[in-house]
Amino acid sequence: MRVLFAGTPAVAVPSLDALVEAGFDVVAVLTRPDAPIGRKRVLTPSPVAARAAELGLDIIYAAKVDDAAVEQISAAAPDVAAIVAYGGLVPPAALAIPRHGWINLHFSLLPAWRGAAPVQRSVMAGDDVTGAVTFQLEKGLDTGPVFGTLTESVGPEDTAGQLLERLSHSGAVLLAQTLSAIETGKASAVPQAGDVSLAPKLTLEDGHLNWHHPALAIGRQARGATPEPGAWTLLDGQRVKLDPVRLRPDVEDLAPGALAVHGKSVLVGTGSHAVELTRIQPAGKKMMAAPDWARGIGSLEGVVFE
Repeated sequence: MRVLFAGTPAVAVPSLDALVEAGFDVVAVLTRPDAPIGRKRVLTPSPVAARAAELGLDIIYAAKVDDAAVEQISAAAPDVAAIVAYGGLVPPAALAIPRHGWINLHFSLLPAWRGAAPVQRSVMAGDDVTGAVTFQLEKGLDTGPVFGTLTESVGPEDTAGQLLERLSHSGAVLLAQTLSAIETGKASAVPQAGDVSLAPKLTLEDGHLNWHHPALAIGRQARGATPEPGAWTLLDGQRVKLDPVRLRPDVEDLAPGALAVHGKSVLVGTGSHAVELTRIQPAGKKMMAAPDWARGIGSLEGVVFE
């Protein structure tokens, strides 16, 4: 079966590898164009583009699936298209090209967390279980019928990045299995059922910790925002990046945002009990262990995060 693969970030690479290893004829790879990366803004291929080049696959570069991209997809003549975090909408003209349509690997248990940031929003919401599904892509936002499902427990210290890494590998197996079932005529999709929730893309502000919120919510927010856009706070008007925090229910006497050293730990007050900082990156400096940062300051008396 001739497969078009569409994807861009690193989490899509395991799926591309899985399809190649399963013996599918990957006739082309659709990915977003090279993007400027790092402080020097060096144009860099997407992880999927880099892997496709290593595999010797034809690559279609498109920031969006416009008329030119539709022509290239049509010329590739795929029987089915598999899409994993491509980063753009697929218009009806492209959806109609493969005879089996487009199969989307989505990292949530649909209809929960439809949208661009399902894992991040799931962690922030405090879900105990999440997962991934393969479903038939259609015009609506993640609304199509589901072929296959897997579940994944959310650990109490899991960041969005760690959870997404696990799902990218288990989901790759699910995607290959779904395409195999489609190829042999054994696949069946069922309509989505349950409560709908939305997972819009995270903005920088989604990582801004509000110290008046309860510690549990702050912990979830920081883990959900890691690695992107990153958890952060303000100190003397400058943005300070933070790694995920640890809950410290044994300390309840710190005001929201106030800092203090307890033993070898650096604590911050919240709307409930304290949290412990793990690593911190002050403006213009590298990420460092919180106790090292505190020793550099000398005294945390009167220091407050905003």
